[in-house]
Amino acid sequence: MSLDLALTVARSGLRLLDRQMARTADDIANAGTEGHTRKILAGEALSVAGTGIGVRALPIARDVDLALQAAEMRAGGDVAAGELRMRLLGGIEAAHGRPEDGDSLGGLLAALRASLVALREAPEDAIRRGAVVAAGGDLAARYNGLATAIGGARQEAHDALVAEAGAANAALAEIGALTLDIRRELASGRSAADLEDRRDLALGRLAESLDISVIRGELGNVTVVARGGMVLPLDGAAFSVAPATVGAGTWHGGAGTLPGLMLGGQDVTRRVLGGRMAAAAELRDVTLPRMAAELDLSAAQTAARFEAQGLRLFTDGAGAVPDPAQPYTVGGALGFAAAMRVNPAVAADPALVRDGTHAVAGAPGGASAFAPNPPGGPAGFATLLDRLLDFTFGREVAAGVPHAAVATGGLGPDGTLVSRLSGLVTLEGHAGALVAAQANERGAAEAARDRASGLGQLLGARVQARSGVDVDREVAAMVELQNAYTVNARVVATVQSMWDALFSAVR
Repeated sequence: MSLDLALTVARSGLRLLDRQMARTADDIANAGTEGHTRKILAGEALSVAGTGIGVRALPIARDVDLALQAAEMRAGGDVAAGELRMRLLGGIEAAHGRPEDGDSLGGLLAALRASLVALREAPEDAIRRGAVVAAGGDLAARYNGLATAIGGARQEAHDALVAEAGAANAALAEIGALTLDIRRELASGRSAADLEDRRDLALGRLAESLDISVIRGELGNVTVVARGGMVLPLDGAAFSVAPATVGAGTWHGGAGTLPGLMLGGQDVTRRVLGGRMAAAAELRDVTLPRMAAELDLSAAQTAARFEAQGLRLFTDGAGAVPDPAQPYTVGGALGFAAAMRVNPAVAADPALVRDGTHAVAGAPGGASAFAPNPPGGPAGFATLLDRLLDFTFGREVAAGVPHAAVATGGLGPDGTLVSRLSGLVTLEGHAGALVAAQANERGAAEAARDRASGLGQLLGARVQARSGVDVDREVAAMVELQNAYTVNARVVATVQSMWDALFSAVR
């Protein structure tokens, strides 16, 4: 090997080592930077006719396990969805009160029944009659508060869907812009590793909105596909949802008035899976309308069973009482929990809880006949109170005639939802099951979030171990590079000395 070639080889080695040390220093400096991954700068030996002529640096590459990264992003989407469910359902859980304190629906129904038992012992006691009216007011207020909480959560779910569409569009636009920059850098023969790190952060934010897969092509291209095969455009205008006011009688789909999640002119509300976007749509269109319907049926059954025995204790704002025998959407039950109140006539004259508000004509399969206590009738009139205690709160509408179970099908504003509270007959039984099921919705969301969070932390640790910067390892690599740099420098110095000796000999 000639001295010129030896010098060229050593100088090429120094250049490579210089770039590798700069790469190592950059990794160490960015060890705590979000999204930064370990970079690799490899060298490639150069030769001509079997003779080595030096080394050249290859483009900087990322040390990334894409499969692990994709799994971590999916877990992040599950965590984001669970947190949204927890936040929206948490208010409903709080609105149910604490069963152990007796202020949940089941406890308040039991308190109303207890006030009737106390009045049955002394029907002439005006204070006890007032206590019945007060207990009824407490129960109606709890129904009202729960209906407000569910309705508010449903509005928040729609607003969250609107917000997530905007967040997804912003992430897609950033991914598209970074992809153009990456393609430009790669086409110019430069590294785009740092740009790819930034694009992965944007992909991670998008994965919190909906479940995606990323198909990576040549020259830095990516194709983003939502679960279900929907290819997402990277132009920042993929999704749209119109703002709307969500009411008890509004729904999405068919003849409904709630806007859907649009993608390229198509309604994809029910096709989007995973992430906050799917969670918001499911809460708005399924979970919360079902919970509202269960609450409405509980309130409607309560009012109707008092009505059937001769006491119109609860009505809506127009003075009407629902008919639970009719379909949910047409029998007056829809939205009744929000409108439920103590009958103003009873509130004005609590004696009606003893005497009755109207006569009942006996009918096969229904309540037996009842005539109210006439004006000036006996102060110890207990017929109505016995009927209420035996039949309104019992399993039968009349002796030997069982109550029908509370409906479970045909629920929701469009009549397509089904309740899981099946086979329940008594008011307190249905209310207790309702409280437990609805309060547990938030607990189930928290459990799902915790499972996804645990998986995400495990995957995150593996991604960090595989792709993150280990400062100790990089420092050790820096020492090795320094040693190699010293050896190459000695080669240059040796060649220089040989040249000097040669020049001296020639002179």
